Amino acid sequence: MKSEIITYPMGPLTAEGAFVYEESISGRRPALLMAPNWMGMTDKAIERGKLVAGDRYIVLVADMYGQGTRPADFGEAAQLANPLRANAGEARLRIRAALDALIAEGNKRDLIDHRRAAVGFCFGGGNVLELARDGADIAAAVSIHGDLKTAQPAQKGTVKAKLLVAHGAPDPVAPKADRDAFEAEMDAAGAHWQMLVFSGIYHAYTDQGFDIPGLSGWNEPATRQTYAFTHQFIADAFTGRL
Repeated sequence: MKSEIITYPMGPLTAEGAFVYEESISGRRPALLMAPNWMGMTDKAIERGKLVAGDRYIVLVADMYGQGTRPADFGEAAQLANPLRANAGEARLRIRAALDALIAEGNKRDLIDHRRAAVGFCFGGGNVLELARDGADIAAAVSIHGDLKTAQPAQKGTVKAKLLVAHGAPDPVAPKADRDAFEAEMDAAGAHWQMLVFSGIYHAYTDQGFDIPGLSGWNEPATRQTYAFTHQFIADAFTGRL
């Protein structure tokens, strides 16, 4: 599995993402943007990018903070992520820059076809939903234990992507009130959405080693099922079967 660091413009900033693909496979593949959790472009995020890419996709792991800006801990991550959560316009600019970079790099290397999708985890789940709210021309956007609230709700008719949200029912980071508000927002916008909700599963359930009682915890069955559902959902979006 090949992973290369590439730089790309992100407004006034320079971003640094990871371009990931299985180099032993020939032929063009769909382009999949992956938005990581609030720790950003870490080695773990790149490893997840490789897992997601497999032999299915060409992946770019997005950088939402800019080159050289990497949080050292959750406190610093919150200081970087929370202003973007409150500023949908800036978040959309940054995640669109990553999508544009993925398409440009994929086309330059003749690795991608016409199919595009996005997947995000935690903070990154919120990022790909903002991308969809902004009307990005992607077939699917998948948020996995992600942020659901927005400072700028989707307008009617703007969401082109089919949406999948995978979530733990007692997740305190995005509780049921947020899920209800998301459903109402997307119904009002005329979006096509699906939600996969796991009983007894908390936040960050796909992240091993991030177990905080009452907040988060790794869960292998939910992780396995989420990945399987995600791949099938994206495949169905690509073929117009949703």
